[in-house]
Amino acid sequence: QSYCHRLQHDMYFLTSTSRLNEQVVDKIVLQLNRVYPQILTNEEAEKFRNPKASLHTRLSDLLKHLQKKGDRHCQEFYRALQINAEQLFNDLPSRKILKTPDPTEIDTDKEQYMLNERGPVFFLACFSVAAGLALFWYCCNSGELLRETQVVGRARRILGFSPIIIGRHVRNICLLYLEDMSRN
Repeated sequence: QSYCHRLQHDMYFLTSTSRLNEQVVDKIVLQLNRVYPQILTNEEAEKFRNPKASLHTRLSDLLKHLQKKGDRHCQEFYRALQINAEQLFNDLPSRKILKTPDPTEIDTDKEQYMLNERGPVFFLACFSVAAGLALFWYCCNSGELLRETQVVGRARRILGFSPIIIGRHVRNICLLYLEDMSRN
């Protein structure tokens, strides 16, 4: 949504009574006059700061003027509003629409937390179980090959280098099982 459309949507909210006081409007006008690139010329800034006109009229004229100038000018108005009246900026109707989550959208922060809440120990435990099942499946499906000393020797070398992946006790049990299988 463009800033001009957002400003048109927020116009009634901003111009309603007691939302913005004269000091805040003057600060916004001065900021728009002083910011680079200059949004308001000196003459326009004096016109929108004229104390003879009512605040409602000046603010309405300012918002209409910015909408005619384009999206960049409206964006700078929102920036000035955020700097000078942050609470009002956060309460804008267009901001509430932007903050409203889409019910079909996945909240990635929540999803990331749900996936990572168990930590690395849980991951290592699952990995160890998967590696153990893969080894067991390999051993069961290659019964004839296990009887050969060459395969047992390879398995022994692999298990010998794996005290980090699986515990020392599990490794010893697997080695005893392989030796028993090779004897039979």
